Amino acid sequence: MFIVAVGLNHRTAPVEIREQLAFTRYSLPEALRQLKNTTGVEGCVILSTCNRTEIYIACRQEDAGIREGKNFLVKYCRQDDRELENYLYTLNTRHSVRHLFRVAGGLDSMILGEDQVLSQVAEAYEMARTTGTTNGILNTLWQQAINVGKRIRTETRIDRNTVSVSYAAVELARQVFHGNLEGRTILVIGAGKMSTLAARYLKDKGATTVLVSNRSYERAVDLAVKIEGHAIRLDHLEEYLPRADIIISCTTASHYIIHREQVARALAKRPGKPLMFIDIAVPRDIEPSVGELPGVKLFDIDDLQQVVLTNLEERQRAARQAEAIVAEEVEGFFRWLATLYVVPTITALKEKAETIKAAELERAYNRLGELTPRQKKIVASLANSIANQLLHDVVVNLKKAAPTPRGHLYAEALHELFNLSEGQGTEHGVDRKSPAAAEGRN
Repeated sequence: MFIVAVGLNHRTAPVEIREQLAFTRYSLPEALRQLKNTTGVEGCVILSTCNRTEIYIACRQEDAGIREGKNFLVKYCRQDDRELENYLYTLNTRHSVRHLFRVAGGLDSMILGEDQVLSQVAEAYEMARTTGTTNGILNTLWQQAINVGKRIRTETRIDRNTVSVSYAAVELARQVFHGNLEGRTILVIGAGKMSTLAARYLKDKGATTVLVSNRSYERAVDLAVKIEGHAIRLDHLEEYLPRADIIISCTTASHYIIHREQVARALAKRPGKPLMFIDIAVPRDIEPSVGELPGVKLFDIDDLQQVVLTNLEERQRAARQAEAIVAEEVEGFFRWLATLYVVPTITALKEKAETIKAAELERAYNRLGELTPRQKKIVASLANSIANQLLHDVVVNLKKAAPTPRGHLYAEALHELFNLSEGQGTEHGVDRKSPAAAEGRN
C-alpha cells in the first residue's frame, strides 16, 4: 500500500485556479465517495482551504494513484489536463507524509506558523472518516499529522508571535492597556481591509464599541454593519475623539486627518485616560507630533512592520525546530508502516509453522501408541520449543530490517523459501511490497 498526494496551493496556482478546485463542505462527501469508488483507490482524504486543495490517496500502485488523483481533479474543475498540469504537484509516499506533517504544523502556510490550518486538517480527516473513505493507514497518518501539528505548536510556540500588520496593532494595543481591552471603544477611520481587520481583532479581544468614520458615509455604514459598529460622519470626528480609547486610521488622504490641536482638546475632556493611535496609512493620517502629547501612544506603519519583522524572525527560529520535529515524526511513521508490511509475512510464517507442528504431533502420537497426558505434554512442549526457537531469529531480524529497503526483500524471500500462501496473514490489507522499497525509485 502506498500513499500519494496530488494538489495545488498558493505557491503553485493563482486564486482564479484555486477557486476552480475548491470543495465546499457540502460537496465534499459526494466528491470523496466518487474518488473512493475509482479503481485502485483504497482510501482518500481531501483537504480544501482557500490556499490549497490536496487529495491524499492510499493505493496499491503509486503511479496509478497519482494518475487517478490528477484525472479526478481535471474532471472536477473541467480544466484542460495540460493546463492544470502547470499548477499541480504530485508527491510519492515519503514526500506526501512529510508534506502533510508540514501543512499541519503551519510550515507550508502563506503566513508561517498560522494555526487555522490545523483545525482544517482535522476537519478534512473527520469528513473523510465519517463519509467512510479512509482506511487503516490513512487513519493512522492523519491522526499522527494532527498530533504533529499540536506538538509543533506546544514545543516551538511558532504561532505565538503574530506576523500580520493588523494583528500586530492589536498586540500593541493590549500592551498599552495592560492586556485588558474589555470595555474599550475603538474609532476606525477609513474603510480599508487593514483597519477593518484590526478593528475585528480588537473587538475579539474584548473591545466593546466600534465607531466607523469615512469620507463616504455610505461606506462607513456598510463597514459598521459588517463589524457590528456605529457609523459617524467624518466632519463629526472631533466630537467623538474623546470617547475613543483606540483610534485606527487608514485612508488614502494626501493630508493629515487628525491634528495635534484636536487631540489636545480631546485629552482635556478625558483626563487621566490614555489614548492610543494606530496610523496604518501611507502617507500618514495623523500628525506625528500627536505622539508627543502626555498620555498618548502613537504607532505608524513602520512601528507595526518592525513588530512583524521581529516576530517573523522568531517564527523562523521556531520553524527550524519544527522541521526537526517533522523529520523525527516522519521517520516514526515509516518505522510503523514498514513493520506493518512485514506483519503479514510473520503471521503467515507462524501459521504455517503451527500447521506443520500440529500435523507432525498427530503423526508422532499415532506412532508412539498410548501416552499418558504428561508424556503428551512433554512431546508437545518439545515441538513448541523447536518451532519457536527456529522462528525467533527470523522474526526478530525481519522486524529489524522492516524500516530499511531490505525489508521487502526479506519478506519476499521468506514467502518463496517457505512457500507461504498468498492469502495468509493479510489481515492488515497491505501489500508485502513496502514504500521503503519504492524510495530507491523516487
